[in-house]
Order: sequence, then C-alpha cells, then structure tokens
Amino acid sequence: MPPMPQAERHVTVHTDGSCETQSGDGGWAYLLEYVAEGSAAHERLASGYEAGTTNNRMELTAAVRALEALTEPCRVTIVTDSQYLKKAFTDGWLVTWQRNGWRTAKRQSVKNRDLWERLLELTAEHEVHWRWTRGHAGHRANERVDVLALRARRERRGETLP
Repeated sequence: MPPMPQAERHVTVHTDGSCETQSGDGGWAYLLEYVAEGSAAHERLASGYEAGTTNNRMELTAAVRALEALTEPCRVTIVTDSQYLKKAFTDGWLVTWQRNGWRTAKRQSVKNRDLWERLLELTAEHEVHWRWTRGHAGHRANERVDVLALRARRERRGETLP
C-alpha cells in the first residue's frame, strides 16, 4: 500500500470463510479497500485453501490473513458475516476466555485458540472496529469474498489479486 500518514489511513476489510462439512475442505478470502491520499480507491483480494478444517477456522483465518497483509498500523474496519468472529471481540468473549485460562463458560477448551491469539496480536497493531453483515443478503463486498472463499475451497487453491 502506498505511504500515507497514519491518522489518515483507513482500510475496510471484508472477510469470509467457507467449509464443506463432510470433507473438511475449507476456503477463506478477504478484500482490502483503501484510498491513498490524492488517488483513487484501491483494493486487494486474496483467498486460500485448507484441508481438514472448519467454517469457523476459515472465518478466523480470513481475518488473520487480511490483517497480516497490512504493512503499517491503520484504522481498520472489519466487515464479517461471522457473529462468532465479531462477538468474540465486541461482546467480551475473548476477555472472558483469557481470564478463564482459555476455557469457555462450560469449562471446555476454547476452539481455535491459536487463531484467536494471533488475532489478538494483530489487532493490537491497529485501531480495529468490527461490523457484522448478513451473509448471502446482497452486500456487494461480502458476496465477492464469499465467491472467492467458495472457489478456493472447491478448486483447492487460492490467489492474490492486486
């Protein structure tokens, strides 16, 4: 991404994950949208495939990969159709899980702890705001990442597009 003063850089990230329950084949995708000072809007798309996974892992992986793609601290709005992902941050689930030694209210180990810990590291580098959108409801960017995640899963590969 082109250099820009930190206070002015805002990136909107759209994420999605996809998983076929029987096979465990999964896909993730993200779309980064940003405007560089004095120029037109830019976007970057990426997707990937994972075997032996779950839909929730793919939702989290999409957010991890998107935040890893940022090269400097930014104000970030992450738009997801995953309540699991959003509410962990906005409803205090992560704080409670950590306080309870990474245990749920039912004293079970928190699933996907590795990805949650990575997300905590990455979100500490940015000013992150979370927004939820209903999946498969005509939201343009959400539909784009949904198609990419599904394609990555079905084709068992990913891609990065400028």
